[in-house]
Order: sequence, then C-alpha cells, then structure tokens
Amino acid sequence: MVKQKKAYFYAAATVLLWSTVASAFKISLRYLDVLPLLFLASVFSTFILFVFLLSLKKLTLLTTLAKKDYLHSALLGLLNPFLCYLLLLKAYSILPAQEALVLNFIWPIMLVLLSIPLLKQKIKLKSIFAILISFLGVFLIATRGRPLAFRFTNVAGVSLALASSVIWAMFWIYSVKDRTDEIVKLFLNFAFGSLFIFLALLFSSSAKIPSLNGLLGAIYIGLFEMGITFLLWLKALKLSKTTAHVAGLIYLVPFLSIVVIHFLVGEKIFPSTLIGLLFIITGIILQKF
Repeated sequence: MVKQKKAYFYAAATVLLWSTVASAFKISLRYLDVLPLLFLASVFSTFILFVFLLSLKKLTLLTTLAKKDYLHSALLGLLNPFLCYLLLLKAYSILPAQEALVLNFIWPIMLVLLSIPLLKQKIKLKSIFAILISFLGVFLIATRGRPLAFRFTNVAGVSLALASSVIWAMFWIYSVKDRTDEIVKLFLNFAFGSLFIFLALLFSSSAKIPSLNGLLGAIYIGLFEMGITFLLWLKALKLSKTTAHVAGLIYLVPFLSIVVIHFLVGEKIFPSTLIGLLFIITGIILQKF
C-alpha cells in the first residue's frame, strides 16, 4: 500500500509538471526560434540524464552496448527529440497552444494505426469505431467547431501537430524493441538527438545568443518535458501494483494544460477545443477496452 501511494505521488507530480509544458512551449517561442529552443532544451535534458546515470552508477552500461545498439539509439534520437519536437514546436509557433496540445494528444490512436503495417497487428471493427470518434475530435478542433463548413483554420499547423503525433507513435513502436536500460536508452536518444539538432542548426539562420528569458524557457522544457518527468513517470510505473493504476492519470494532462494555458498564455479557450478533446479521449479509452 505504501508503494502504491508513492506511485500515485510520482504520477501526480509528473502530470502536474507535464501540464505546464504547453504554456512553456508557447511562451518560450516568443524569445527563441524553434531550432535554438529545441537544441538548448535537448542539451539540458541530456545533461540531466547524464547526472542521473552518474548518480545511479549506470555509466558503465554504455560500454556493454554493441554497435547495433548505438545505431538503434541514433535512429530513435532522430525520431525523438529531433523530428518529433521539431514538428511539434513549429506547430506551437503557428497554432494556439490549446489546439497544438490537443492535436498532438492523438498519438495513442496513431500508435494503433501504425501497429498494423509495422507490427502486423490486426484491427477489429470496434477499434475502427473508436479511431473514428477520435478523428471526429481532431476534425472539430481543426475546423474550430464548424465541421459542416469543411474549412480548416490552419492547415499547416494542424498537419504539423498531427505529424508530430505520428513520429511520437513511431518512436514508441521502435523503442519497445530496445531492451536497453530505460535511463541509458533515454540518455542516448537525447544525446544523438542533440547532435542532429546541432547539425540542423548549423545550416539555419536562426542560431544566435539566446536572451535570458529564452534560456530559462529552454531549461524549463529540458527539465520538465524531456528530462526529469520521464524518470518520475518510470518510477511511478515501477512502484505501482499495475500500470492501469496510474496510467489513467495521463488523461488529466490536456485538461489541466488548457487551464494553465488560459491563465499563463492568456488564450481564450475555444469550446471546439474542449469538445474535440473529449472526443479524442473517448476514442482512446474505447480503443483500450
């Protein structure tokens, strides 16, 4: 029972921290372009994960990995944080934070769809129904509550947010096959990802010395979106009696995030965002059952 209470504590802390990240994305993008923000956040996250590896005396595990393990980690690092967050931050830069947040939350449905060609899994009629419900939510958000007009408010932004959810789903599918220690795996993902982001930054015109506000925003994102929260969530899963005991708390993240966005970013919350979110989560829950 004590372990389960600790699991709930770690899970609740993770949910609360993740609920602030959408606002941090939007505010930080006022001071930094996408690539510099992503690079600084990724580097800081890599540093945090290195410190954890050092404190847990797991650095020696890096020497036990084969070349194919490093190549696999490089592939995962290309997917996340490089491509996934590149698309997501770009979506945040051109969409209201509430819409980018909710559209990215469709990734569990993308996971199911990608499992068909990549893992050769079969999909049942009930699952198709659940997926259609979630995509109806996406459609409501993309049209801002006017689905019959069939006019998307921002095609580029919606496409980027949905593409980031596809990349995120691909990352988890390929990550499942990686039996490396979780913290070692995360460290390598972000180390390689930081390298890819740095190379992209060299060929961009957005490289410049960040302002203090931009730097603080990048540190916050690196710490609470990409770094320590993953470790807190893994701890919660490890301590919990079953995954189901804490996994459901994740559905609180978008709702809490919308509240934080309203007060910190100053966005008026669209009814279409809330209704669309309810459709998306309903579809995800139906899919699980």
